[in-house]
Amino acid sequence: MINQLIERYKRFRTEQYLAQIYQSKYAFVGMGQHSLSNLYPVIRHLQIPIKYICVTSERKAQLIERKFPGIKGTISLDEILNDDTIKGVFVSTSPVAQFSIASRVLQSGKSLFVEKPPCPSLEQLHKLIELRRLYHSQVVAVGMQKRYAPAVRILQEKLKKEHLISYDLHYLTGAYPEGNALLDLYIHPLDLACYLFGEAEIIACQKVAPSSFLLMLKHPHVTGSIELSTAYSWISAKESLKVCTNSGVFYLVQMEELTYESNSTFLGLPLEKVHTHHPTIEVLYRRNNFTPILANNQVYTQGYFDEILSFANAVEGHQNKNLSDVDSMTATFKLLEEISLAL
Repeated sequence: MINQLIERYKRFRTEQYLAQIYQSKYAFVGMGQHSLSNLYPVIRHLQIPIKYICVTSERKAQLIERKFPGIKGTISLDEILNDDTIKGVFVSTSPVAQFSIASRVLQSGKSLFVEKPPCPSLEQLHKLIELRRLYHSQVVAVGMQKRYAPAVRILQEKLKKEHLISYDLHYLTGAYPEGNALLDLYIHPLDLACYLFGEAEIIACQKVAPSSFLLMLKHPHVTGSIELSTAYSWISAKESLKVCTNSGVFYLVQMEELTYESNSTFLGLPLEKVHTHHPTIEVLYRRNNFTPILANNQVYTQGYFDEILSFANAVEGHQNKNLSDVDSMTATFKLLEEISLAL
């Protein structure tokens, strides 16, 4: 009996994957390391039909057709936008180029997935939102993958039931001389803060070193502190979030582990001062490094898998919530702009 149930479950899981078929055609603009490491593997796993890959040189276009049989390499964005069979376009290029490309995709009326940052300013974000409205683009998603991370989604649901007191967020990396750290890197933790806690008002903003900042933000129901820095190391880069509530403390580390430690109080009295207390730590989510399955892959735990899945499902008309719609980026870009002005 048990063996039969196991076999039925395995068969259901396999058939569910095989039944997930995408009918529309898609194009991808860009061929950088981020795309190759985090986005292409998900697209290939899901078998999303990519018809074109658009790059900047004929040489790359030729190599693409050798590397990816059945996909046309092109240097012409117009070729993609004029093809009525293309319903969705993935854009993952350099940050300085993405606004222009995203604007043209929206003007074609096609659905758009654009990596962060989709544009360099709040004004240009408003232009993208307006273009989406004018040209009736169906789905417009921004690559804010942390919103799709399993640990973040669990934390968000838990926080809805809590009375929040404060939070403490740290985003620490090595040097970043090749771009704008605020727009390219810090958009992630700042967006996470806005996504979890709502629109933010800057209480304090201090630049302590080149590309290193200390912030205090006030949200509708909580106040928090944020450290953003490139003064550390890429080898030991760290991202952590601590949320203090009336009932206990949530700890989120690297999108890999989410734990909860409850307060030991009774009617406001600290019981650990009365008797020996052994704190109970509840593991709400933890990546399992033992079994190399999809759910234990960092592409999944970091949110890349679900952001691509959600976009494709939305384009195909399946029931799936777009957590990173371009309209939802306003609070994040408003905060980015205010930090730039404060500095």
